[in-house]
Amino acid sequence: MKIIHNIKDLRQEMSSWRKEGLSIGFVPTMGYLHEGHGYLVKRASSENDRVVVSIFVNPIQFGPSEDFEKYPRDMEMDSRTVEACGGHVIFNPSAEEMYPSGFSTHVDVSGLTEGLCGAKRPGHFRGVCTVVSKLFNIVQPDRAYFGEKDAQQLAVIKRMVRDLNMPIEIVPCPIIREEDGLAKSSRNTYLNPEERRAALVLNRSLTAAINLMENGEINSSSIKARIEGIIKAEPLARIDYIEIIDSVTLNSIGEVKGSVLVAIAVYIGKTRLIDNFTFSGGDR
Repeated sequence: MKIIHNIKDLRQEMSSWRKEGLSIGFVPTMGYLHEGHGYLVKRASSENDRVVVSIFVNPIQFGPSEDFEKYPRDMEMDSRTVEACGGHVIFNPSAEEMYPSGFSTHVDVSGLTEGLCGAKRPGHFRGVCTVVSKLFNIVQPDRAYFGEKDAQQLAVIKRMVRDLNMPIEIVPCPIIREEDGLAKSSRNTYLNPEERRAALVLNRSLTAAINLMENGEINSSSIKARIEGIIKAEPLARIDYIEIIDSVTLNSIGEVKGSVLVAIAVYIGKTRLIDNFTFSGGDR
């Protein structure tokens, strides 16, 4: 496995692979990899001849009061994970490599970015779309792999690829959870033991919502109220949002019809966690 830090060298590597007729899978990450990332790399490895994993903590998707400086980083651990999961190249550029002096071009996807995390984190998806479009242009993969835990991000990237005619297949991958139900996240490391226990309220509230919907409840307000009641009963939890939306358009809906995304963002102490599920015809 190789670790490459500059765009020129990575493009040379990609060019040699393409000349051999090899298919390329790509997993963009911000590092501090957990089992969820490992699943993405393994999936990419099983479906492509070669796999590139980017590890880049993207400064332009963080707001001024967010956790860019303290975002966890461990390149040695990440390298072991990527190699063990079947990756062939890690692309680990510096911020200066990705955003040279005078950088002034950004990618915006309107509509899909205005609710959920986009409403709470102004400029976040502008930064995400800009860096992902740059990475797609540099790697030029056949397929790119994204986790469904970041449901809004997945929808936005799909729309960007469609609208800009990028010849890339976007492959959604399921949420990977701890044994107790907590969704895997690099930010889980911020939680102290008491907060870690409190964080289980996210999965518990969503499970209650699933049960309601499977028993025939279609009123969005009733479902949201059930989620809200469970979360508010946890003293360390503070709700950022609870949304029930169309899973494709991300528009709010009053009743459960077709494919529906139930998404939440909750602060446990100072740590913001997200989770979701998609519901359609009684299936999770």
